[in-house]
Amino acid sequence: MSSRWRQIWPPLVAVILFLALWQLSVSWFHVEKWILPAPIDVWHEAVANASSIEGHTLATLRLTMTGFPIGVAVGLAAAVLLHILPGARRALYPLLILSQNVPIIALGPLLVIWFGFGLLPKVILITLVCFFPVAVAGMGGLAQTDRMMLQFMKMAGATRWQIFSKLELPHALPSLFSGIKISAAYAVTGAVVAELIGSGEGLGYYMQLQKSAYRTDRMFIAIILIVLLSLLLFAAVALLEKWLVRWKPQRDA
Repeated sequence: MSSRWRQIWPPLVAVILFLALWQLSVSWFHVEKWILPAPIDVWHEAVANASSIEGHTLATLRLTMTGFPIGVAVGLAAAVLLHILPGARRALYPLLILSQNVPIIALGPLLVIWFGFGLLPKVILITLVCFFPVAVAGMGGLAQTDRMMLQFMKMAGATRWQIFSKLELPHALPSLFSGIKISAAYAVTGAVVAELIGSGEGLGYYMQLQKSAYRTDRMFIAIILIVLLSLLLFAAVALLEKWLVRWKPQRDA
C-alpha cells in the first residue's frame, strides 16, 4: 500500500461513514427535509440547480482570488518591514494583535458605509482576514535565521539586502507558507462574509436568499462548496510550497 493511499483512506472512510450515519438517521427518525435534509436530497438539489449555483460559486471564487493575493502581499510586506525595523515592530506589533480582536462581522457594515457596496470594501475585508497569519508567520520565520550563517555573511562583508535575500528570506519560507496556508483557509470564509454584508451575487448572497426561504438543502450545498473552495485553495498553496521549498526534508507519515 503506497504512503499516499495510507494518508487518504482513513479520512475517506470517516467521511463515508458519517454520510451513511446521517442518511440513516434522517430516514429512521423521519426528520423533515426543511430541518435536516438527507445527503441524497442535497445531492439531487445540487444537480437540479447546478447552473444557478455555478454562477454564485464563480462569483465567490473571483472575489476570493482578488482579495487573497492582496492579503498575502500586505502580510508579507508587514512582516519584512517589522523585521527590518525593530523600532516599528515594538510600536506596531501590539496594534496588529489588537486589530485581530475586532470582529470582522462588525467591521463589514462600517466598510460599506465608508466605501459603498462595490468591490473595494469586500477586498479590504478579505485582506484584513488574510494578512495577519502571513505577517506573524513571516516575522517568526525571519527571526529564526541561522545565527552562524548570519555571522559568517556579516564577516564576509555581505550587504543588508544580500543577507535578507540569500539567507533570511529563503530560511523563512517554510514558516511563511504555513501562514499563507492558514490565510488560504480563511480567504473563502472572508469572501462569503463580505457577500453576506452587501452583494448581489456569490455564495454568501445565495445563502442569505435560501435562509429566508427555509431551503436547508441549498444551504448545505453552499456550505459544501465553500469547504471545497477552501480545500482547493489550500492544496494550491501546498503545491506551490512543495515546488518552491524543494530543499525542505519531507517527513514520513
